Amino acid sequence: MAELQESRTVPAPVMPPSAVGARPWDEDADEPRITAAIRYLAEHYTEQPSLDALAAQAHLHPHHFQRIFKRWAGVSPKRFAQFLTVEHAKALLRASASVLDAALDVGLSGPSRLHDLFLSCEAMTPGEYKAAGRDLVIRYGVHPSPFGPVLAAVTDRGICFLGFRLTDDPLDPANGLSADWGEATLVEDPAATAGVVAAAFGGVQPDGGLHLLVKGTNFQVKVWRALLAIPPGHVATYRRVAETVCSARAARAVGGACAANSISVLIPCHRVIRSTGVIDGYRWSNPLKRTLIGWESARTAAQ
Repeated sequence: MAELQESRTVPAPVMPPSAVGARPWDEDADEPRITAAIRYLAEHYTEQPSLDALAAQAHLHPHHFQRIFKRWAGVSPKRFAQFLTVEHAKALLRASASVLDAALDVGLSGPSRLHDLFLSCEAMTPGEYKAAGRDLVIRYGVHPSPFGPVLAAVTDRGICFLGFRLTDDPLDPANGLSADWGEATLVEDPAATAGVVAAAFGGVQPDGGLHLLVKGTNFQVKVWRALLAIPPGHVATYRRVAETVCSARAARAVGGACAANSISVLIPCHRVIRSTGVIDGYRWSNPLKRTLIGWESARTAAQ
């Protein structure tokens, strides 16, 4: 079980406020339509759908769709589709190698201003872990995001959950929250969690940064801390993360720790992929993992 870890400031895995398209995601009535088209593109990227086909998914005129898509991603739909391929993932692994080595070394050894937004990460004590949130008040809210509705949850000690809806059931993410924190008192309070979503997807930096409260084993916490050092627009293999945490032989266990991560995007488990370039094993669905990598690649390229 997790011992209480010393709070450490690390580079955050979100885009800075100056990033292309950075803004709260509920400002645009077209966002749900774009989300539908993005989901379709992630599931059919090997077919390289045409602009007309994607616009039809969004129920928008192709010209209007192209304009708002580029505002969303910083690149055209055709260019974005290229960021979803295995070939791009392999190229991203090659390009990320030297950057990742430096980021992991710095991220695990002390503060670094690689990014504008910072996170501090605290793990629960063994007693708190066993209590499953007893005596803990968790405030949660469901908010729009570029990838559909997300549920964010916070405690007085930090963010404890950020999850995507996987089904049409509006309570889907809440079920995951309940599974992780079964004994906690849950209070619906969207006002308390709106800033979390704005920071995760819009790069809006809150005063004082963001604080995470994680619940996991010692090994899982070490993996999650390592993931925080991977910059946006870069990826790592499970083996490389395992080498950083303990040994390359622990690559499979790193995959298990990624799957157990309850704070998506902010703890960027989506940035860990197979050495072959295959993108899978994501708690929130493989197409979404592919989309997140493509989104970050596109926004990085657009800068």
